[in-house]
Amino acid sequence: MSGSNGFTTCLWFDGNAATAADYYVSVFKDGKIGRTGYYNEAGPGRAGDVMVVEFEINGQKFIALNGGPQFPFTEAISFQIHCADETESDYYYDELTKDGGQESACGWVKDKFGVSWQVIPPGAIDLITDPDPGRANRATAAMMKMKKLDVAQMRRAADADTR
Repeated sequence: MSGSNGFTTCLWFDGNAATAADYYVSVFKDGKIGRTGYYNEAGPGRAGDVMVVEFEINGQKFIALNGGPQFPFTEAISFQIHCADETESDYYYDELTKDGGQESACGWVKDKFGVSWQVIPPGAIDLITDPDPGRANRATAAMMKMKKLDVAQMRRAADADTR
């Protein structure tokens, strides 16, 4: 998985990097684990403990780092999952919110490790960026009231003529 092309996202965990990497490759069907690096006598962690785990999901490279409690995840960084259909959208939304994950607003969820994701069903972005400002406004207003995105409801709102 290593290489000099592209980007690798480093996610900072507090002692559970290997568990998190295993979780993500189980949620994303094409996920795979790469190399695992361990702390050695030079530290800063305890020699033999997992320091980093490489993994890849949806073609994106990640490193899970056991860095400690200093830097928790926030919603300032999130990962968008553009889904092929409603079934896929439901799958990711449900998987990422179970076992301690949390729903947020507008299709955002936080998984059990605190990482934020945006689960985007097909058509949602088209509705809120519609070239007709009225349609876009109505779709966005509907979306702002949702936790899990409901594209059919957003479309009904966009199609409503309020004149």
